[in-house]
Amino acid sequence: MRIAIDAMGSDSYPVPDVGGGVLAAKELNHTILLVGDNDIIKNELSKHDTNGLKLEIVPAAQVVTMTDKPSTVGKSKPQSSMHVGMNLVKDGQADAFVTMGNTGAAHAIATLYTLRRIPGVKRPALSGIYPVNDGYIILLDLGANADSKPEWLAQFAIMGKIYAQNALGLAEPRIALLSNGEEEGKGNQLIKDASELIQRLPLNFVGNVEPKEIMQGKVDVIVSDGFVGNIFVKTFEASSSYISHLIRDELKKNVFSTLGALLARPAFQRVRKRTDTFEVGGAPLLGVNGVVIIGHGRSNAVAVKNAVRQASLAVKGRIIDSIRDGIQQIPDLSTQDE
Repeated sequence: MRIAIDAMGSDSYPVPDVGGGVLAAKELNHTILLVGDNDIIKNELSKHDTNGLKLEIVPAAQVVTMTDKPSTVGKSKPQSSMHVGMNLVKDGQADAFVTMGNTGAAHAIATLYTLRRIPGVKRPALSGIYPVNDGYIILLDLGANADSKPEWLAQFAIMGKIYAQNALGLAEPRIALLSNGEEEGKGNQLIKDASELIQRLPLNFVGNVEPKEIMQGKVDVIVSDGFVGNIFVKTFEASSSYISHLIRDELKKNVFSTLGALLARPAFQRVRKRTDTFEVGGAPLLGVNGVVIIGHGRSNAVAVKNAVRQASLAVKGRIIDSIRDGIQQIPDLSTQDE
């Protein structure tokens, strides 16, 4: 399998991006295409033992920064590592593209300038995969579409189900709408209308779900519009970070707390590993006509490697073909006016 990595993507590029590519080539045995500035990538690769690894450099003359506006970067930087990497997928020279870069820019470049949408898909959805209990949940949309229509949410549900089945290995993923109450009829008009549509689809739809149920593992795929989804996930990540800092501060308060922390360190490490999103690495931009995995800008090399793993799962699971088939099998959703 050939997977392209945006070597200029992360906040600290190219260190974690190249390091993650080396780890992926070593542990996953894929051919890794590092896309970006040739000299910068070569210099970073020289710091690693790459003997026998399948690594290639694909030059790209421009870099998409975290401050670039998604609305303009598609035209202003046509030779960026994002454009080049996604075009590798479009032209069949790579099976998937992984980036830790500007999420909005990745969405715009994939949708409008390179891969385009899968036929029948109204709008692509940005997803997120989070560890819960002994499994994972997938949330979508996390920000690609701040304003959504009911039929878009219904398509998000279809795409989320397909990814959960084919990439995450869930036989009958439970689908839910994120709402302000579990009861049928709760939510704003968008949620009510989307619920009516989704109930008519061949999905294991369990209704509405509140945030408190999500982390208990009661559902597998959570659907929302991008505005609500983005606020939810940012609040969740901020809360997790706050609690972690609070625990560390309290454990340093006195010698007894510090001693207890030392004794409990193995347990803390296990908890961190079970809740660390870097263990997932990244999540797919669903609905574009090629596998694109997007991770966090602050990702380390392990996160980049795990994002490559997600990409390989999506390719092996034939996610693009499955979404295309799934959308086309629902005529009332695939033929509505946008």
